[in-house]
Amino acid sequence: MLAIKETDIATNGVHLYVTEAGEGPAILFVHGFPDTAYTWRQQMQAVAAAGFRAIAPDMRGYGGSSAPDDPTLYTPFQTVGDLVGLLDALQIPQAIVVGHDWGANVAWNAAMMRPDRFKAVFCLAVPYSPRGKASVLDAMKAAGHGDDFYMFEQIRPDADQIWADAAVTIPGMLYWASGSAPAAQAWNPFDPARSLHRKAPDPFPTWIDRDYLAHNVAQFQRTGFHGALNYYRAVQPFFDLSGAYLGAKIPQPSYFIWGEADGLVPIYQLTEAKLRERCPGLAGYVGLDGVGHWVQHEATARVNQDLIAFARSVSAA
Repeated sequence: MLAIKETDIATNGVHLYVTEAGEGPAILFVHGFPDTAYTWRQQMQAVAAAGFRAIAPDMRGYGGSSAPDDPTLYTPFQTVGDLVGLLDALQIPQAIVVGHDWGANVAWNAAMMRPDRFKAVFCLAVPYSPRGKASVLDAMKAAGHGDDFYMFEQIRPDADQIWADAAVTIPGMLYWASGSAPAAQAWNPFDPARSLHRKAPDPFPTWIDRDYLAHNVAQFQRTGFHGALNYYRAVQPFFDLSGAYLGAKIPQPSYFIWGEADGLVPIYQLTEAKLRERCPGLAGYVGLDGVGHWVQHEATARVNQDLIAFARSVSAA
């Protein structure tokens, strides 16, 4: 196991707790909800051993990083700015950016907004969705899902309290969104009775690393969930300010892996042709049978293998 370096870096008006391993071309890892940089520990070890410099911050709102109260400070304007500032602080001109869940949203936007700094993008679970003519919230309301679509609960003021018991909600999120949950009971983003934050059954699946789970539970017990939930609350504010990016494409090399048992799949109705039209540099489009939302944990070996091959191809270009 390579040593993990821990630092605190001031950037873009906040400070970020940052973990690093290895030396070489930079790969910047961006986590999602409700998570921390620890989620990438196995990928960091793998790419560091393969000759890359792995960098993973706790994103603003999470763990050891700053957590502004104002949800309008969590749009990609701020979060992509955090990543650019982080690269500046580390004197790194360019990086491959890797994201999962909300981190994938940030990573795609980073590649779209700053192709000069992010030369390639590798994402899990959440594909690139260009800015359209309606926000996801407005689209769901128009489709009659104003009462049942999960994001509406996530943006409510009482969502902080709904998620507050981290010893229940963190393992619940891991289990119910994964391919380990029975299909008839797994998370359904349109059924509040099949929420992400239910208590998980015992014993936990073996793919859930106990140190990782304990770390995240402890972090959220300390910080609460307000900052993390602000990513959902920033959806409409970002849409309202992002008209300049309507239909924007991502031309640089990209790669997308998702679990076919992920509850998000029906929302996107994605095909390879659709993603390739949005991302002309698409180099990989991989759906994994029996895998849910937590791709980097449920299919660690496959993710590591594909990420290293992709990073090598980009670095050699």
